[in-house]
Amino acid sequence: MTHANLATFVRGAAAAAAIVVMAIGVTTLPAQAGGIRNCVDVTGKQINRVGCYEKVWSDGVEYRMTFSNVSFSGAAPKELDAFYVLAPQTDTPQGPPPAPFAHDHVVRDLPAGNHGTYSTTLQGYFVLCTGQGLGSGACVATWMNPGGPDVIPFATTVNGQPLTSTAAIESAADAGLVALVNLGPTAVIVGSISGN
Repeated sequence: MTHANLATFVRGAAAAAAIVVMAIGVTTLPAQAGGIRNCVDVTGKQINRVGCYEKVWSDGVEYRMTFSNVSFSGAAPKELDAFYVLAPQTDTPQGPPPAPFAHDHVVRDLPAGNHGTYSTTLQGYFVLCTGQGLGSGACVATWMNPGGPDVIPFATTVNGQPLTSTAAIESAADAGLVALVNLGPTAVIVGSISGN
């Protein structure tokens, strides 16, 4: 993949950010009497008006994350935790169709016993295989269209290993095998781990 092609993919990824945020976030209104639902099951006028959850990976374990705000207002903290969006890591995507595309999510390790810092305000990133990763075969991509004009290489595995932890993703980024594409201010969301 050439630098120009990667730039095209990055533009396509940024254009798709609003679509992804709509698929995973909601405003802070109470859940309906039927209980909180998976975000992909929220449709029509209910989008951004009811509480919902999606599954996320953290340190190789799948948890449930409840979303409370798609249009974060106010001053965002300078350093936001990452909310990585990548290719599905199992046969059952965490964000299955009818979401804009089948995908999974990864957040950083949870603080043990609520010790240490933990932010519920998250910045969305796409995790894409780079030309170096694709060219060497070290990064296996699933080519998907996230709702923009292009099909882009979402990372599935790196060196044969799943990407179900921030350590794995950030190590692959440090090695130049994946690119972490910041989805910008429209992809600042609020979510909290609520169980596995």
